[in-house]
Amino acid sequence: MSMAINGTLDTRFSEAFEAVGWQQVRDALTAAELYWLTTVRRDGRPHVTPLVGAWVDDTFVFCTGQEEQKAQNLNGSTSVAVTTGVNTWNDGLDVVVEGDAQRVTGVERLTKLADAIREKYDGDWDFTPAEDGFGHSDETGDSHIAHVFRVPPVKVLAFAKSPHGQTTFRF
Repeated sequence: MSMAINGTLDTRFSEAFEAVGWQQVRDALTAAELYWLTTVRRDGRPHVTPLVGAWVDDTFVFCTGQEEQKAQNLNGSTSVAVTTGVNTWNDGLDVVVEGDAQRVTGVERLTKLADAIREKYDGDWDFTPAEDGFGHSDETGDSHIAHVFRVPPVKVLAFAKSPHGQTTFRF
C-alpha cells in the first residue's frame, strides 16, 4: 500500500517555502533504526521509551512484552505518538506519527511483520510468529509472547531543517 498524500506547510513555524514530500517522510520512517514511543499512563502522565520497529504498509509496527509499562498504558489508552529523527539543528528530518495502536494477531499477518523486522535489523531481532504475538526467549531461556501493534497514522508532522519547516499530513 502506498499513499499519495500532500502535506501542508505551516508557515507560522517555517522558514522553508515548500512542504516536505510524503515520500521523504516514508523514507525516513522506513530507514530509522530507532523510534521513541509515547504512551499515556492511567494518571495522564506521558511515558516515552525508545524501541525498534518497522514502517510496513504505511503503518508503524512494534511489539512489547505484556509486563512492560507501555503495554500497561496501552490497556488504558491506545493513543500514541511515534517519533524518529536526528538530534541535529541544521540537518536531517524529524517525524512524529500520531495515531491509535491496534493489536495485530494471526500467524499469517504476524509472519509478514516478523519478516520485515528481521530483514530491517539484519536478524538482530528475530521473532517467532504465534497466533497472539511474537514468541521470544529471555536471557534465562524462558519463553514469552510479545504483543504486536500497528499504528496507522492519523496525523504526521515532519520537521525539516535547513531551511526549517513544519509540514502536516492528515489521514
